[in-house]
Amino acid sequence: MAENPQDPELDVAEREQSGALDDSKHQEEAKWSVAEWHGRMLIDRDGEKIGKLQDVYVDVETDEPQFATVKEGFIGRHLTFVPLAGIKVGPDSLKATVSKAQVEDAPNLAQHGEELSQADESSLYHHFELNYTPPDTESGRRLARR
Repeated sequence: MAENPQDPELDVAEREQSGALDDSKHQEEAKWSVAEWHGRMLIDRDGEKIGKLQDVYVDVETDEPQFATVKEGFIGRHLTFVPLAGIKVGPDSLKATVSKAQVEDAPNLAQHGEELSQADESSLYHHFELNYTPPDTESGRRLARR
């Protein structure tokens, strides 16, 4: 049985791998999708609500979405980072590949303008067991808010 290339539960990488998207369509869809993600509910891999998506952080070298921030809690809300790798787009929510517990245990990071410090980026990537290599740029930072 062939997979439907328009299935919203199929992530962009899987559709690209299956040949359902060519490069130009992938770029258009990624940009369009990310703009539509703001304010949508982000759920964990088990279907538990994490929070509403606030901002998207992209890799400064590839301009690909890497992390999102969500607001948690009712009193004393703070921004929490969630990795976007493998995100599944549904009709009412975005499904992350991590657990709510992993997100809750993530480092509490402060923003420096539109960017995080290099040390904060590194701790964020390491917490979610992602490879982190600072880019060869003046700032040495990999993530920028879009």
